[in-house]
Amino acid sequence: MSSPDSSVPPRDGIRQHQKTDPDKLASGDDAAVLAGLGYKQELKRNFTMIEVFGIAFSIMGIMPSIASSLSFAIPAGPVGMVWGWFLASGLIFVVGLAMADLGSAMPTSGGLYWWTHFFSSPKSRNPLCFLVGYSNTLGLIGGLVSIDYGFATMFLAVIQISKDGTWTPSRGDLYAVFVGTVLLHGVCASVLSKVMGKLQTVFVILNVIVVLATIIALPIGRRHAGERNSGHYIFAQTENLTTWPTGWAFMLSFLCPLWTIGTSLNPILCVPKLTTTGAFDSCVHMSEEAANATKAVPYGILMSIGSCWFLGFIIMIVIAACMSQDLDAILGSKFGQPMAQIYYDSVGKQGTLGLMSLLIITQFFMGLSIVVAASRQSWAFSRDGALPFSSFFRPISKKFGYIPLRTIWGCVFLALILGLLSLIDAAASQALFSLSVSGNNLAWGIPIFSRVVWGNAKFKPGPFYTGDRFSKPIAWTAIIFLIFGILLSMFPTLGPNPTPSEMNYSCVINGAVWGGSLAYYYIDARKWFKGPKITISLDDLTEEQERVLAEEGLEVEGLNPDPYGKSGAAEENREVPEKIA
Repeated sequence: MSSPDSSVPPRDGIRQHQKTDPDKLASGDDAAVLAGLGYKQELKRNFTMIEVFGIAFSIMGIMPSIASSLSFAIPAGPVGMVWGWFLASGLIFVVGLAMADLGSAMPTSGGLYWWTHFFSSPKSRNPLCFLVGYSNTLGLIGGLVSIDYGFATMFLAVIQISKDGTWTPSRGDLYAVFVGTVLLHGVCASVLSKVMGKLQTVFVILNVIVVLATIIALPIGRRHAGERNSGHYIFAQTENLTTWPTGWAFMLSFLCPLWTIGTSLNPILCVPKLTTTGAFDSCVHMSEEAANATKAVPYGILMSIGSCWFLGFIIMIVIAACMSQDLDAILGSKFGQPMAQIYYDSVGKQGTLGLMSLLIITQFFMGLSIVVAASRQSWAFSRDGALPFSSFFRPISKKFGYIPLRTIWGCVFLALILGLLSLIDAAASQALFSLSVSGNNLAWGIPIFSRVVWGNAKFKPGPFYTGDRFSKPIAWTAIIFLIFGILLSMFPTLGPNPTPSEMNYSCVINGAVWGGSLAYYYIDARKWFKGPKITISLDDLTEEQERVLAEEGLEVEGLNPDPYGKSGAAEENREVPEKIA
């Protein structure tokens, strides 16, 4: 068997930069940083730091995400809603800090799998790089499916509300709206490339407007005496509507900011739980389109997580203050979504239609932003020849503004195929959308783990760095939390004895993705996939870093791969040196 991209010649390192004039696409400094990572500048750097933050914040879509994920938090009561959000978001911020260290040091669109390959041991780097690349790529496409599926359910929920719950959409209706939405996102991502950075600022403003509308409208709607809940109820009232122990029910409330999908009690309008603070890796995937990427990427990550942490905490307090204390009625709403019922109880039918319409518009832009991010990761992975048909997906479209047009539509059509699972039942949909949590958690955790376990001596900090004292403790905290998040996302949410329809099949679909990726590597890809080229300027290396690189068996121009004349058993354990210009 042969490589899926045997027609693509290997990169020639820094020399390949002579084929493109990077000044037309980026500043000299940005192009030089990318050259040090082994890539020529091919995408146009249209995104400022604020716009890099904007694309992550837009994908997070704080208010639509919370509206979609309340059914995970409500069973634990107000304590789970308010403090579950606060604690989980704070821990995700720690993950963001660990990733910001890496993003500042080595900003590239394929950052997660690139970092994995650079920091991992010689024997593990290729399979782990392959695993991370596929997990992250499919996780982002799973996120697109989740967001657009959520848009379709919200769109149909508004129609259902307008008809006072007398009409129920079929799964065919749901999929038809989903298909139209995904296709429209593909068109917009293709033709709006020149203004896509500017649009992120518009999306941020729209998200803030929706948040303000909610936190103002709900208290006004509950302005009469006795309609709002007490401070004790908001911050100290614990409930448990599951059959799990109360403590574990509280932990499951972490799924509100962690998960990308879940189901409400309506089997038709099962609304995906959209990741809020989990979309920050889009900043990494926009690295090669960001001006001053070594600062734009890390600050984009932290600003997006921090904003959602703060705003989400305020939103949860307001919702807990204004919602009915009959939590079963909220979860079992005839509208198929708890947030729709909370709106309806507070501001009535017309107010609910207005607020839900704002959520729908915001969620549409979430989908557009994640198409952009997913296509950049897919393009980066095809650039290194790892995807099937990489030679087809690899070219950049100059006509449409130096964008990976083919990977945009590759992501769109794969999303349409994966979305067919929504026609089966809610459990199948839930398993599919779990890709965006478990898959991305794995893809975030492995490069962080690789750095602290194998590659810390090779790590050269960028302009943003948490410091020698804090960087490794932050990294280990992030790793532990990401492992916990993967396990948490695979638990049945209602209790330990689920029915087939209540079962969480996340372990099945994620196991298939991870096992399939590794099987593909060991059966075939190991013969041709050597990971991305690892090239770094010798002028910027310390003697210690040069020694470590040489011991890893990585042959860099001008660097003796065996400076101490080691041989024998040590030599046998080395990987074949990788030629880098």
